[in-house]
Amino acid sequence: MIEAYAFLAAFAVQILVMSVLLPAWFIRNFRARVARVPAERLAQLYPGVDVLHARERFLTQYRALTTTIAVLGLLLLAWLFTDLRGADWNAGKAELLAMVYFLLAFMLPLPLFARFVVRFNQEHKVAERKRTAILQRRGLLDFVSPFVVFLAVFSYFLYAGFVIYIEQHPFPGFAGSLVNIGGITLIYAANAFALYIILYRGKKSPLETHADRLHTIGLAAKGAVYMCIVVVVFNSLGFSLRLLDLRSWAPSAHSIFFAIGAILASLGFAAPLRKPEEEPA
Repeated sequence: MIEAYAFLAAFAVQILVMSVLLPAWFIRNFRARVARVPAERLAQLYPGVDVLHARERFLTQYRALTTTIAVLGLLLLAWLFTDLRGADWNAGKAELLAMVYFLLAFMLPLPLFARFVVRFNQEHKVAERKRTAILQRRGLLDFVSPFVVFLAVFSYFLYAGFVIYIEQHPFPGFAGSLVNIGGITLIYAANAFALYIILYRGKKSPLETHADRLHTIGLAAKGAVYMCIVVVVFNSLGFSLRLLDLRSWAPSAHSIFFAIGAILASLGFAAPLRKPEEEPA
């Protein structure tokens, strides 16, 4: 039963990280980005619009959503504790709940933010001033260290070798090397496409300075590369626990892993913004 209590503790940490810590980071970063834009610039971009009021209205909706997700997590935690006392430990069910909560807490706020940005710019005409383009083409290695890129590529081949090894000593439920390698390949391909969009097709917000834009691209590029590594580690961890006959510890390990992965993906919100730099007029 120690594995079950370990999962309860790990799941409590996951709730705290994903529904308290990360929203606090995001709110602080979001407020700072708007506050650092001069009032005259906001008036020029959105004439007659109270941008600060719109910001606070969005943050109220964001807090309501993240609070609802946190309450849902606490209810799940209470239910798991009650279920633990009255039934046998079901590692598969616990692991599924940890994954579902991760997806809810990490993915649900994204459409809300996208909706706010799109609707705000559609409803309010942006009086953008003419700007001089900065003709400086940048690549992935300008934002992500070569070592991290190498690690992501090397992880792919290590994972492929590990999966081929497991196929020689399969455990019940193993889908085979073709499915597992194919799945990871699709994830890498999707992130490579996302990197292309981020680096060469992303649209600039009128509220962003050139320095802010580079900072945003860097965070997004690192997130895409780190995501590849995280998925490989996650799958390898699950396979390793099955091979070592430690399946009952998988929910605890994955719950902590979800929390750590969310923190790594959100470090850009925790870091203070750089001082604004002058842009070409």
